[in-house]
Amino acid sequence: MPRYFLFICILFLSFYGNSQTILTGLDQTEKYLPLLKNKKIGIVCNHSAIFHNGVHMVDSFIKLQLSIKKIFAPEHGFRGDVPAGDWISHTIDEKTGLPIISLYGKNKKPTPEELKDIDLMIYDIQDVGVRFYTYISTLHYVMEACAEQQIPLIIFDRPNPLGFYVDGPVLDTTYRSFVGMHPVPIVYGMTVAEYAQMINGEQWLKNGVRCSLTIIPLTAYTHQTRYQLPIKPSPSLVNMQSVYLYPSLCLFEGTVISVARGTDFPFQAIGHPLLKGKYSFSFQIPATIGNKKILYTKTCYGLDLRNATDSIFTLKYVIELYHQYPKKEEFFNSFFIKLIGNKKVFDAIKQGKKEYEIKQMWKKDIEQFLQIRQKYLLYP
Repeated sequence: MPRYFLFICILFLSFYGNSQTILTGLDQTEKYLPLLKNKKIGIVCNHSAIFHNGVHMVDSFIKLQLSIKKIFAPEHGFRGDVPAGDWISHTIDEKTGLPIISLYGKNKKPTPEELKDIDLMIYDIQDVGVRFYTYISTLHYVMEACAEQQIPLIIFDRPNPLGFYVDGPVLDTTYRSFVGMHPVPIVYGMTVAEYAQMINGEQWLKNGVRCSLTIIPLTAYTHQTRYQLPIKPSPSLVNMQSVYLYPSLCLFEGTVISVARGTDFPFQAIGHPLLKGKYSFSFQIPATIGNKKILYTKTCYGLDLRNATDSIFTLKYVIELYHQYPKKEEFFNSFFIKLIGNKKVFDAIKQGKKEYEIKQMWKKDIEQFLQIRQKYLLYP
């Protein structure tokens, strides 16, 4: 197969010369191309499924004349440009002509009808390792659907940019939702492939079914690696500062506070018009899709975190702005409990407890989770 051989040689020459270079699962073509031969393939991916040279997986596979039948798209869509929370409809990809099945709309799980002409699924999406980042919820439903239809799933692993720590309250499954499906901390410190093994091993799929997994693991990666994302994983995580702040600031999506969506620095600033006089920093939210409409074009006052040194999860910003906000009864909405995932922690914030006191509440839960997590780790 000369096309396969040429493709692999190019990757070896451009990448394998440095043994310390992190290779994603996708980049290691010699490990999976033989598995794809003569298969009818479905691909769960978005814009982040790229080789080290920036070429998208789907484009490369089409050139290799692999039999790609459908693309299954998560939140933000196949091209990664749909704002958070916006439902996505089934469509046809203009560039490739392939049908795109939305997994972020009326249906979040592939149906038997959608899978009937598929005999192998691939999952490759760059995640950020946060419980309420919905790509792992999509992973859950894809695994469940594949298990039920006896379709094997190949996962091309990618580094977790927050894989160097574990923190935050563990989800109380009473508050299970698409932004929190499993009893894990807000920051769980696992790659997607490791997480998939945990979903299988802990029997979190419906009726305890197990998905047939093949993992193409990373090379030269450890959980101490501070991986810099080569491409933004979703529209509002525009740089590494926003990624590091995301676990802490996304909690504000369950409040009246803006996280500066629509500006040039989303998830790097927080504020509200009623905080005028409390803070000197301000920003204005444009009337664009994805913002809290009630704040369109209004000036918000709050904190500029573009130069903040926080790279781990903290409740201090939620605690501070809740304390400063003049109408406390309006501060939280029903989405907050789904994001924080733990009513005891939610109540402690409202009661005015200090962060160090609240963190003690999830210490034992973290210790128990770390024991479970250890069973499924692929990397030191």
